[in-house]
Amino acid sequence: MKRSAGILLYKKENNKYLVLLTHFGGPYWKIKDKGAWSVQKGIVKKDEEVFKAAKREVEEETNLKVTNEIYFLASKKVAKNKLAIMFYSYYDGEICSFKSNTFKLEWPKKSKTLVEFPEMDKIEWFTLERAKEYIHPTQRFFITKLEEKLTRGEI
Repeated sequence: MKRSAGILLYKKENNKYLVLLTHFGGPYWKIKDKGAWSVQKGIVKKDEEVFKAAKREVEEETNLKVTNEIYFLASKKVAKNKLAIMFYSYYDGEICSFKSNTFKLEWPKKSKTLVEFPEMDKIEWFTLERAKEYIHPTQRFFITKLEEKLTRGEI
């Protein structure tokens, strides 16, 4: 089974909790908004520690360095053959240095032209309620899990 790992970054501002999400890059996602946002996560490489993969993915997809403590949040099967393992960490640093890694895609289709796109093209803080509305449906579970921990005062 493939594994993906990531870190859900959150902060508190004006007595509200916010989570940091990124918007999927590339032509397919360009015109989509609701359901097109994601926690910073990606595939765990063979023989790579899950925790290290989560940190690597955040850096690759955002150019941000997570320096606060990182804790396990939850894991969930998000596809037939894919398990997502999520951590969380408090983050209140600047996001203006946002820059994502890129991927190449034949675009337009069947044009034989490879075009480079950012893996993630936008970054934004969302309230928990708004995040549940905009995040990709397979990841909504992780927002709910973080919200439960915050509500119970476990964080």
